[in-house]
Amino acid sequence: MKTVITIQHTQSVHHTNGMVGSWTDWDLSEYGKKQAENIGRKLSEEFKDRKFVLYSSDLKRAAQTADTVGNYMGIKPVLTNALRERNLGKCCGKSVQWLRENIECQEKTIDDRMFSDAESRRDEWNRLYPFFREIIESKDKNIIIVSHGDLLSVFNSMWLGLEVESLNNAEIFGFAGGVSFMFENDDGKRIIKKISDMSYITD
Repeated sequence: MKTVITIQHTQSVHHTNGMVGSWTDWDLSEYGKKQAENIGRKLSEEFKDRKFVLYSSDLKRAAQTADTVGNYMGIKPVLTNALRERNLGKCCGKSVQWLRENIECQEKTIDDRMFSDAESRRDEWNRLYPFFREIIESKDKNIIIVSHGDLLSVFNSMWLGLEVESLNNAEIFGFAGGVSFMFENDDGKRIIKKISDMSYITD
């Protein structure tokens, strides 16, 4: 059986200052650092007899979350841009208010882009898919992934074996600091047991 634990990075500075996240490289807030400590401590206690591999987005807020979790679990994160949040193009470095006032396209399908130089949801899917296949086909039985809300929503749909077009109609979103548990049994059936469990961020 393969176990995959996904962690949506904890509270970032951009969650508190009204700025766009995306590919802007924000640090964790002090509260977010504490949340990451709690996640790492609880997972290390829960899985003290199991060895995991740990992958993370290379953006600071995810990498810092992964570093903290990895310190507790005795593993070093492997950073990859495949796990980055969706690139929103020219609004990176701008405020959410600026985004709302200057958006070029209201997204209605997976092929729409908020801005001409942004990723669509299909672009994001295509960026993630080779990494997804790699971990599914790997011999690793216990995997932790630290990433971002939009990207993990795409990951959830992939895990369920859905096609990219399914994102036009439905998807599963989580919250900052949410921990999800997924399993693939020996027959290849994939199961999501918990989605965005927020109990891990508390003391």
